[in-house]
Amino acid sequence: MDVKIEPSWATQLGGEFEKPYFLQLIEQVKQEYAQFPCYPPGRLIFNAFNLCPFDKVRVVIIGQDPYHEPGQAMGLSFSVPDGIQLPPSLQNIYKEIAADLGTPIPQSGDLTRWAKQGVLLLNATLTVRAHVANSHQRLGWGLFTDAAIKALSDGRENLVFMLWGGFARSKKALIDQQRHCVIESVHPSPLSANRGGWFGQHQFSRCNAYLTACGLQAIEW
Repeated sequence: MDVKIEPSWATQLGGEFEKPYFLQLIEQVKQEYAQFPCYPPGRLIFNAFNLCPFDKVRVVIIGQDPYHEPGQAMGLSFSVPDGIQLPPSLQNIYKEIAADLGTPIPQSGDLTRWAKQGVLLLNATLTVRAHVANSHQRLGWGLFTDAAIKALSDGRENLVFMLWGGFARSKKALIDQQRHCVIESVHPSPLSANRGGWFGQHQFSRCNAYLTACGLQAIEW
């Protein structure tokens, strides 16, 4: 299992790699991957970090854990590889972007293009056992990804944190709202979105307005 992480993130989070919880976490994850089908593939566990170096981050979107069915998870929250049917949450994300910005809905669910623009698509838990949602939530990934969120909050300025749903919104305590923009909404899953609070919030245009007001380039959603 490949656990290499991009150099700037290795610098920011290097202290985490030596802590007992992380050493135990990696051993447990290796055992899980050895005994069961797990996602994403080992080389993609740190994909969100590897595609989006620390100093390049402009937006953070926090998911809960990877998709747990074959071929879906690629180490980026809400993203699926090209050719995979769009999950319902991603369909709602695309619908809201289209309504907000007037852009066409993409055929592909691969959000690598966002990551390369500085959108950190961070799942709080980075691995999952096949067919069992949240199965790795208690292994300790949350301590590691919380450290990443805190590092961004403390070490950067003028980031946009997009917090969708109760779980993501619980991370707000880690974010310095004097230095960054926090945009909150319900989760884009059909169960939440259809109750109201997802559609019509204009959060993608609001995100870009904040970035440009800070002299930063807008995201091409």
